[in-house]
Amino acid sequence: MKKGLTTILIAVLILALPNKGESCTNVLITKGASKDGSVMVTYSADSHQLYGELYFRKGAEHKPGTMLKIYEWDTGKFLGEIPQIAKTYTTVGNMNEHQLIIAESTFGGLNQLVDTTGIMDYGSLIYIALQRAKTAREAIKVMTDLVKEYGYYSSGESFSIADKDEVWIMEMIGKGTKLVNGKNVNKGAVWVAMRIPDGYISAHANQARITTFPLNDPANCLYSPDVISFAKESGLYKGADKDFSFSDTYAPLTFSGMRGCEARVWAAFNILGGGMIGDKEYTEYLDYAMGHNPKNRMPLYIKPKEKVTVKMVADVMRDHYEGTALDMTKDIGAGGHALPYRWRPMSFEVDGQRYTNERAIGTQQTGFWLLGQARSWLPDEIGGILWFGVDAAATSALTPIYSSSLRVPECFREGNGHMTKYSPTSAFWIFSRVSNFAYLRYDMMSVDIKRAADEHELTALDRTSAIDAAAMSIYKESPQKAREFLTDYSVNTAQHLFEKWVQLDRYLLIKYIDGNVKKESQPGCFIDNGSGKNIPASPLFPGYNEKWKRAVKEEAGERLKVIQ
Repeated sequence: MKKGLTTILIAVLILALPNKGESCTNVLITKGASKDGSVMVTYSADSHQLYGELYFRKGAEHKPGTMLKIYEWDTGKFLGEIPQIAKTYTTVGNMNEHQLIIAESTFGGLNQLVDTTGIMDYGSLIYIALQRAKTAREAIKVMTDLVKEYGYYSSGESFSIADKDEVWIMEMIGKGTKLVNGKNVNKGAVWVAMRIPDGYISAHANQARITTFPLNDPANCLYSPDVISFAKESGLYKGADKDFSFSDTYAPLTFSGMRGCEARVWAAFNILGGGMIGDKEYTEYLDYAMGHNPKNRMPLYIKPKEKVTVKMVADVMRDHYEGTALDMTKDIGAGGHALPYRWRPMSFEVDGQRYTNERAIGTQQTGFWLLGQARSWLPDEIGGILWFGVDAAATSALTPIYSSSLRVPECFREGNGHMTKYSPTSAFWIFSRVSNFAYLRYDMMSVDIKRAADEHELTALDRTSAIDAAAMSIYKESPQKAREFLTDYSVNTAQHLFEKWVQLDRYLLIKYIDGNVKKESQPGCFIDNGSGKNIPASPLFPGYNEKWKRAVKEEAGERLKVIQ
């Protein structure tokens, strides 16, 4: 291909970089890949319009004839209603009382496959399945039966579906809108679900990842009967069934699919794979992550270098490509204080040439993020923990919410503020205050924030075994009392985190006001000038980093030169 045409093509593809609210990241950990034998799934719900709160639906019994209204999760649009089942399970966020976890990332796919007549959107599929299923396989059946019966309203979607024993990725896309006598004869969806082998980890981030798949292995692969035949009938695929690739057919790779999406998977694999991908001496998939070589595609899953812990996986969600060729803290876009974020839009133009802004796992527009942990060796009332946080992962902390909880903390409660209404008792708003202040001098303030986050998370992790043991003792007397105990613990721990961040907000303002840094004998203990008048010692004036100073010198030239 000629160089000029290549430049034009890349520019067009950069324009397609993900800027929708569905730019989310999931990391999936099987039992055999975790240090304690638990299953883990992470989820960052990243949207400039999404408010961080913890969804809670109490399980209930429903009378025959009860209908369930369906509203699109992203917009609140009413889509229709379906019959409610007789009994539903309690759900806390993206986890239910039976330790089932479901999360997602949107890949979009071919525009002509959107069904405008469907009732079930991806969000409704998640939260309805959590209310109706106990296991991952049950959830897959619930979700696929719903779209078959009522149609699929969303674009292409990757789902993480896990229970205390199995971890699955399911990818789904509609079949378009073809009306005959007012009815869509293409109602439903095509889909494929792959089980991640035990001992392995996987991830997905807004790009369909399942390519070819086994056609006769129901223990590890499930798919819609027409997933291949529909593609052939629609003129989307002409090859042999054994060579059929879901992603290449329904969501072909683009520059943006690699650089803006798959690069996040590359980052997670690089961290947990111990340099297997992306290390300075091992760059096998770097050209793919950078969007330069679509033929060098990454595997769906890898084996981690070592058994991973909750803290290790949580910290993956804070990554900004640090230490790699895509490190967001190193170029001049990070400003004078190594800010690892780039404000939207996702691309910009200079002298007629378009350029991309990196999109890392950790991003500023996160509404909420979580790590669902399912533990098979404990009863469901005790085994499930939803480690939950709000706002940007790198400047917030996760706190444990047992998935059998009977209520949620006030600081995370739905309706406690929203995106256009500030609430002084909302965790989302206090975490947003801290993070947005930190963006001014990220290299310094992020150190203080990380210390606070690590303290809360590590303390909670260290305390988990004792809380489990106490709950088990109570469980032997009464499972319901065990749930009440764990609910109180979850609520109190979350509220403690909220108060900790209120204090952190004040501390950062005092320490970093007006561009200087007050001296401390230890965190929170500021040194005064010895006058006894509450006057601080002369503060530090750290200025800007070397890259920023050199960039200003190059741009300003002689204008700022000091004459000796």
